[in-house]
Order: sequence, then C-alpha cells, then structure tokens
Amino acid sequence: MQRNYVEETAVITEELIAEYKSYLYKEEKSRNTVSKYIRDIRAFSAFMDGGLVRKENILAWKEKLQATHSPASINSMLAAVNGFFDWLQLPELKVKPLKIQREIFSKPEKELTRTEYLRLVETAEREHRHRLALLLQTICSTGIRVSELKYITAEAVKTGRAAVDCKGKTRIVLLPSELVRVLGRYCSSQGIGKGMIFCTKNGKPLDRSNIWKEMKYLCERAKVEPDKVFPHNLRHLFAKVYYEMEKDLSKLADLLGHANVATTRIYTMESGVKHVRQLERMGLVFAGKQKPHNDDYVVNNRKRRN
Repeated sequence: MQRNYVEETAVITEELIAEYKSYLYKEEKSRNTVSKYIRDIRAFSAFMDGGLVRKENILAWKEKLQATHSPASINSMLAAVNGFFDWLQLPELKVKPLKIQREIFSKPEKELTRTEYLRLVETAEREHRHRLALLLQTICSTGIRVSELKYITAEAVKTGRAAVDCKGKTRIVLLPSELVRVLGRYCSSQGIGKGMIFCTKNGKPLDRSNIWKEMKYLCERAKVEPDKVFPHNLRHLFAKVYYEMEKDLSKLADLLGHANVATTRIYTMESGVKHVRQLERMGLVFAGKQKPHNDDYVVNNRKRRN
C-alpha cells in the first residue's frame, strides 16, 4: 500500500509520516527513538518542500547536510530516512552513509572525571538537593540509562536488584550495597513504600530535560565545565571506571545492556592524556644538544687524522 502511494504521488506527506510513526511504536521503539526518527524524516521532507522523491534529491540533501552537521549526525539522519524508505518498500531510494574513521580518543573537554563527579555530588548535598545527589550516584554507580531510572523502585532497593526492560530486552541491574543503604534511607524519609523513587509529583518518570537542568544548576557551584555535565556522561564514567578495573569489554557490554561490543568500546575511549604520558616515558626525544649522526662522526674523525 505504501509503495503505490509513493509511486502515485512521489511526495512525503504528514499522513504518511504519521502512519510510519504508528508503525515504529508497534515495533516497540522507545519514545525518544521515535521522536528522533520522525524529526529527521520531517527535516528531509522540509528540504524536499513538496517536491518529488528522487534518489538525486536525497543525495543533494546528504551533500547539504555536510556543510552544517557532523558526519556522525549525518549518518544518524540518513539511517532514519533509509528506515522510512525500507518501510515504504523502496530500498532503491536508500543512500550510503558517510565513511567515518573510528576515533580512538575522546574529547578531553567533554570527559567528566571522577573528581568532577564527586564535586557535583558533594555540591548537590551541600545545596540540600538530596534527590539530585542520589540520582547522580544511582546512574553513575550502576551505569543505567536515564530512561531506565523508572526501574529503580522501592521494591528494587529491598532486593538489591532492578529488572530493567529496554527495547524489549530485560536485564538485571545489581545495586551496590552502599547505594541500597542511602536509597533505603531516602525512601523512609520520603514515605516511599513502593514504586518509582525518582518521579514527578504526578508519579511520572523524571524527564531527561528536567534532570539536565538540575545538573546544569550545579556546574558553577561545583566548578565543573557545563559541557561535561549531562546525564549520559555519568554512564560513560561508570564504563571507564569499570573497564580500568576489569579490562573486560564483554562483561561491561552486558552491564550496559549493549548488544554490540563495538558500542561499548566508544564508552571506554580515553582522552589520550595517559597515552601521551606513556609516549613520554619511552624517552625517544633527546633534550638539549643532539649527538652527531654516525656519518658526521666519521667525516669529522677523518678531518682530524688528515
């Protein structure tokens, strides 16, 4: 049905996008994923401006994006549009992603350190934002996603285990004993006997943007660069600390809920500071006056003998 629709009109309409959105939800895609896909498809639709859908138009959009977006963002947008064309049974309209060389170092200006994380927690406690301090520690000590906070319940605290369901897959997240202790004390003080611990007054899961705003509030007071402070960076810090201790990517992938170890590698990238220190310890750069080259040494000796 979708194929005939496009062949007859060759135009992406809001009705067609709405149908695809409904399909994504039936496929049990997360709300954030669906929103992202639909936003990217609408961006392409706006570029088309009601024009006919042709392969050359998609290639032109891809080229235009290269002037304003990073390669990773472009590939993400292309993946969304390609998925849309798959659903329409029009694979011939799909375009190839950009080739990106895998980065081996993370950006130091984006890397949240353990010391900075501790300052954020201490600042939250000092500012009497106890729930925020616990939220930071919960994400960072378990490695869960922000969207998985809703599975941290009073019942989970009692058992020390949270059953987390993400993208149709369930995994068990173990809660450290110290986290169980502080969360249990918080539940008692707030009268939380069952259900979610981190939720709004209406009992809904905390929104990602609200958590981000609260974290940004701490930046200046904790003397931490704002670019380093966002919820997902706490998950990255968990991954780096775990990997430094265990050096086990497969186990870390299980803990993070990754289906592919390649994704986990991204979480364990370092800024390169340690690598530079290791290069310096090799001592292959000679400070001060360099020793003469062997050929120069031979020539000079001959001159002295003559």
